[in-house]
Amino acid sequence: MLMNPAVGVSSSPKFVMGDASSLTTAQASGGLKEALSRGVTSAVAETGRPGGFENNPLIKITMPEKLRTVEKGLRAIGMGAKVDEFEHSMNAAAEAAAPAAKSIFMDALKAMSFEDAKQIVMGGNTAGTDYFKRTTSSQVSEAFRPIIEREMAKTGVTEKFTEMMGSAPQMPFGKTPSVDINGYVLEKSVDGMFTMMGQEEAKIRTNPSAQVTPLLKSVFGKL
Repeated sequence: MLMNPAVGVSSSPKFVMGDASSLTTAQASGGLKEALSRGVTSAVAETGRPGGFENNPLIKITMPEKLRTVEKGLRAIGMGAKVDEFEHSMNAAAEAAAPAAKSIFMDALKAMSFEDAKQIVMGGNTAGTDYFKRTTSSQVSEAFRPIIEREMAKTGVTEKFTEMMGSAPQMPFGKTPSVDINGYVLEKSVDGMFTMMGQEEAKIRTNPSAQVTPLLKSVFGKL
């Protein structure tokens, strides 16, 4: 018997590869929990460091969509550096908040039932991440909120935004759209975390080189 220290689940003897239906509930649960535990740890490590959001085109927080026209105007009048500085401060806030998600995801993992786990194993490449989205999104948002607000206050994001928008060219045919910057950064921070978790989960499910333990190989090598 092999013991997975990350989730405390024993794996059963090896079985015929290629037949996922032969997975026992315990095998499926153990493999999934190990995969998601690794995915969470990797996603938090990747996003919760300087540049974790900003240097990743998949999750980089850029100007809100409704302000893209304003951004073009600012860059056209030589204020591109101001826009870049503002974007940097938004991403830095998200990077500071990321580590707060780990304990929430790990608690959700512990609470996951064996039957849920088996169904998730048989689901799509991001089925586990989708489960986390359904069950933890509000908790992650609440955990991120005070950190985002604190970091944005520390780096003066709101002041930078106000100053930048005050210098923006006048919008033709109407007013410049208003944006809740704190809410925007919070939403993008949570979305970015789930995006990275999904990437890690899919890698473990589909890439044999990422199935680094006997339990992962025995579960996901069959799918």
